[in-house]
Amino acid sequence: MSSYKLYITNKNYSSWSLRLWLLMRAFDIPFTEKMVPLDHDVKIPTLDGISPTGKVPCLVDGDVTVWESLAITEYLAEKHPTKMLWPLSESMRSHARAISAEMHAGFSALRTACPMNMRRPLSVLTVADDVKADIARIIDIWHDCMARYEGPFLFGHFTIADAMYAPVYSRIKTYGLAGGATQKAMIARYGQALESMPAWQEWHEAALAETAIVSVNEV
Repeated sequence: MSSYKLYITNKNYSSWSLRLWLLMRAFDIPFTEKMVPLDHDVKIPTLDGISPTGKVPCLVDGDVTVWESLAITEYLAEKHPTKMLWPLSESMRSHARAISAEMHAGFSALRTACPMNMRRPLSVLTVADDVKADIARIIDIWHDCMARYEGPFLFGHFTIADAMYAPVYSRIKTYGLAGGATQKAMIARYGQALESMPAWQEWHEAALAETAIVSVNEV
């Protein structure tokens, strides 16, 4: 049995939880899922004493605790070097790390305006120019990677970079944020690759089955 314990919160809403859960499922890294629901203030009080930030995801491996998504991915990549969580070549790894860090630190306009909500009926949300700029940058990243590495994922096979961008695809689809034909084609291509994954399908089904409502995420 694996020693990994992965602390996550509501699957319908938690983009950060999705990233690590999807990564570990996709690479067949066994773990025990620890679900800690959000309260009405969008906090997770039951993580006190587990995660020093009180946030998810948090990975516990025996006496080692790792928080912050990118730190967890690097820990797993070091623990499982043969699984190729990052691309194989040095140049591709540096590219993958750069866009993953960009996702981790950026796109605040999109995050604020369009919280992840897989249960939300698909409908177009009118968004401000800063959100449109975030979307345009994300799709440029996808297009560049697909052109260089030929897909179906950003670096050929599924990697940490895809785990980092997967929740954004969900946001773009849910809120109907595609612009013209070029954006729509890129979103459809990348979305097909993500949605074909058994791990994605498992998460999505569980998210739709949840009944908890977090009102601030119901845009």
